[in-house]
Amino acid sequence: MRDYDYLIVGAGFAGLVLAERLSTQTGATCLVVDRRRHLGGNAQDEYDCAGVLVHKYGPHYFRTNSVRIENYLSQFTEWHPVDYRIQSFARGRLWSFPINLKTFEQLIGRASSEDEFAGYLARHRVPIDNPANSEEVVVSQVGWELYELFFKHYTLKQWRRYPRELDPSVCGRIPVRTTRDDRYFSDRFQALPRDGYHRMFARMAAASPLITIQLGVDYREVRSQVRARHLIYTGAIDEYYDYCHGPLPYRSLRFEPESFTPAQLEGKRTAGVPRGFWQTAMQVNYPNDHEFTRIVEIKHATGQVCEATTIVREYPDDYAPGKEAYYPIPVAEAQAQYRRYAERAEQETAVSFVGRLATYRYYNMDQVIGMALSEFDRLQARRLSDRIRPTTA
Repeated sequence: MRDYDYLIVGAGFAGLVLAERLSTQTGATCLVVDRRRHLGGNAQDEYDCAGVLVHKYGPHYFRTNSVRIENYLSQFTEWHPVDYRIQSFARGRLWSFPINLKTFEQLIGRASSEDEFAGYLARHRVPIDNPANSEEVVVSQVGWELYELFFKHYTLKQWRRYPRELDPSVCGRIPVRTTRDDRYFSDRFQALPRDGYHRMFARMAAASPLITIQLGVDYREVRSQVRARHLIYTGAIDEYYDYCHGPLPYRSLRFEPESFTPAQLEGKRTAGVPRGFWQTAMQVNYPNDHEFTRIVEIKHATGQVCEATTIVREYPDDYAPGKEAYYPIPVAEAQAQYRRYAERAEQETAVSFVGRLATYRYYNMDQVIGMALSEFDRLQARRLSDRIRPTTA
């Protein structure tokens, strides 16, 4: 038996942030285990056979409004600033997306103004004061035509449910602008790690000799071989409790990469695609055509200079044991089921549940990092409290 202060399950953002903070700030020993054979969880990136830096589990567009989170990660990476821009393919053409003034001009076939677009929206919006689902969110913002064009069938492919069946937050995350601002996000800080996520994660893991990493192992195997004062769990909460309240529903994904040589790309230039690229934007959504939901060419965002390129077609997939659980399904019955697990978790004194899967909620990367930093603050405060607590005779 080997003793550690913390056994951390999962080497993604949540697990590595906590390992780094606990080891460097408090001198705690941390054992981080992950069943995958790499650091970083779903945010891992790597160079493929064509020499292109790709995001292994779908695009991870980092952005944040938090100075604390930006400063924290900047200890481990320099940054490549990016304004993330995407397009949507519908009615046989590419559209500016999210919906903005450029989208409206494409819809009416001429130049327009913010006032004219605002007037269009005012006439077409459905007056709903408190939208109860994602369909109501969208039609209350842009009306039925743009809802049908960009949202209805994309959501059905992604979730196997219509927007009217899903929580308002699903489609409510996507902005609508009457200006020409066509950025996907409006956060203050938008960038990717200059040398890739994989190098940033490696630096976090190497921040202290008190961090031990074991990859390609299940934590249950390790747990019987070590003693730890506290467990930090970032995996699926239903799995932790052996599915005692039934498996929680998720959506999974399937990725189909395809690489192209410079010779294969040459013909693309006639369609207005920049040299060395396959498509005109880093991401093109396909809301109505094809089985995939989007094609991502992450080289647009990474800034990598290389002659080849790689695209990835992304297919939504039904979740089953053995597949990756990517998205908790945002419906009321799933949340009610999760609450039964959460009530058990709230009774734990030697276990922390941190991250997307452990809290059954879709978080952006910066939100997961913020959650991990807050958990570190909580554990540190408790540790100091235990030190000064008076003993009784």
